[in-house]
Amino acid sequence: MRANILKRKLAVRAKRKAGLRAKISGIATRPRVSIFKSNRTIYAQAINDVEATTLCVSDGKVLGLKANKEGATKLGADLADKLKAKNITEVVFDRNGYLYHGVIAEFASSLRENGIKL
Repeated sequence: MRANILKRKLAVRAKRKAGLRAKISGIATRPRVSIFKSNRTIYAQAINDVEATTLCVSDGKVLGLKANKEGATKLGADLADKLKAKNITEVVFDRNGYLYHGVIAEFASSLRENGIKL
């Protein structure tokens, strides 16, 4: 029973993710910022979809952050600093199929507070 619930939950997220990715794409001047969260940590990366390259990465595990709102705020600030170092001030936000609340919303607001336009 429990396995079926997990399969359905993952299938619904995959469907949301596919719908989002069909609509958004990143370029060199305005990369796509994708976020991934697990139960323990969160990761974010800026991607240029035209050349299929990752411009910069921010890893919550390396920074010693947990997958909570505080960790998301610090991760957003770290990624914003790395983006500014590459002279990128505008990005497309890819929430990766997650609902826009909690950790995901906190990460996005942290990027905005640190000068990155979503």
